[in-house]
Amino acid sequence: MIKPNDNSKLALKFGAGILAISVLSVSATQLAAMDTPSSLSFEQAVKRAQKNDPWLTGNIHQQSAIESMSRAVNTLPDPKVSITLANLPVNGFDFGQEGMTQTKVGFAQMFPRGDSLAIKSQQLKIQSEAFPYQRKDRESKVAVTVGSLWLDAYRVQQSIALIEKNRSLFLQLVDVAKVSYSSALGKTRQQDIVRAQLELTRLEDRLNLLAQQQNRYEGMLSQWLTKLSSSNSDVDNTFLTSNFALHNIVLKQKLPDIELLNKAEVLKESWLKPMALVQYFTNHPAVLAIEKQILATKTGINLAKQKYKPEWGVNASYGYRGDDAMGSSRADLFSVGVTFDVPIFTENRQDNELKSAISATEAVKTERILLIRQLLGTYSSAKGRLLRLKERQKLYSSRLLPQIHDQAEASLSAYTNDDGDFSEVVRSRIAVLNTEIDQLILNVEEQKIRLELNYLFIGSLNTANTPNNMNLNNSTQTAIVSGNK
Repeated sequence: MIKPNDNSKLALKFGAGILAISVLSVSATQLAAMDTPSSLSFEQAVKRAQKNDPWLTGNIHQQSAIESMSRAVNTLPDPKVSITLANLPVNGFDFGQEGMTQTKVGFAQMFPRGDSLAIKSQQLKIQSEAFPYQRKDRESKVAVTVGSLWLDAYRVQQSIALIEKNRSLFLQLVDVAKVSYSSALGKTRQQDIVRAQLELTRLEDRLNLLAQQQNRYEGMLSQWLTKLSSSNSDVDNTFLTSNFALHNIVLKQKLPDIELLNKAEVLKESWLKPMALVQYFTNHPAVLAIEKQILATKTGINLAKQKYKPEWGVNASYGYRGDDAMGSSRADLFSVGVTFDVPIFTENRQDNELKSAISATEAVKTERILLIRQLLGTYSSAKGRLLRLKERQKLYSSRLLPQIHDQAEASLSAYTNDDGDFSEVVRSRIAVLNTEIDQLILNVEEQKIRLELNYLFIGSLNTANTPNNMNLNNSTQTAIVSGNK
């Protein structure tokens, strides 16, 4: 015959056993979630964003426009033809009355200064060669931006999953606390029940906060994954060409492992000297694009020097004269001439135009210096953060997480054996949850830093400095997110 007190004791022991099983099931950092066919993977997000980026299409059109203009400017200006009825007498408007009356057809052709046409064409051609580098830099930046957004959304999604599983655990904690409180043998106090319910409410608040963050990252991510297009009609109407969802984006459950470009140099404790790093960054697409701008502005200096040369023009005319009043034939007239300007007052125009072109070149050179300094600073920051992050990950996996789990199991075991405090069980479970979320944040942050570093070394995938070698094949497009050469 089981006594009432025995019933309470058995219920308490049963609840504690269920709680122990729950602790073991939640302690794993890998969540047993199943991917669906519609789940969005990391690489799928990056490739789709690069494919749907209208900036790349606009950049191609800009390059085509400048290339066409470079061919157009290397052409002489159109000749001018004039037709004139000259010296017609107004007292009778008789074509044969006066000897100077004639019908005159003229032709004029101007020749620009020096080699200005060829130099202008060369300048535009050099400018057009910067666009492939700009597109490669853009695709790399899109990979970093979209990849970081995907990783942030992944972090939020996995944090929600962790909290949801721990939420069920805290529900069981409340039930166990109530059983223990109702039992004469239990040590649970009313404040312990209130504490468990309070922590459960806090978990619900954290879930709401994470849901807000999830909506934010999904919205930012969807703008890159949604494809919009313009119609070819006279009125530019924009319409949607893809059915990608703008919310409730389901991500793959696996965190990507991005392989580092120049892994040996990045992970070494020793640091390269700045000049050695500059050699890496001089092949970066953004730097190469600026170098093309420098060459174009240098060509502008030669173009300004052509202003010191005269501009030539040739004109010719043929005048037809009719017979005179007596019926005698009169000779037709032919005229030919050359015109040119004399650039002798160059102080206020040509000299200042040349100075302007030189200053423009120097200004673009400073942009290149600033960009390389920025790349050096970004590398220094990213490498330092990555090295410290690896140390923290090692500390979490080798010591902190095992110790946190041991503490949680010990506090639960003590409470089960009526030798512990219920509030300590709650605190230890919160510590486990927070530590697992912190480890998740560390793992996601590592991948984001790897994205940054791969962007810096994207130039190592294509060291040739000619636009012909800048075609963006699939391996180059995804190298920044996979690290494969």
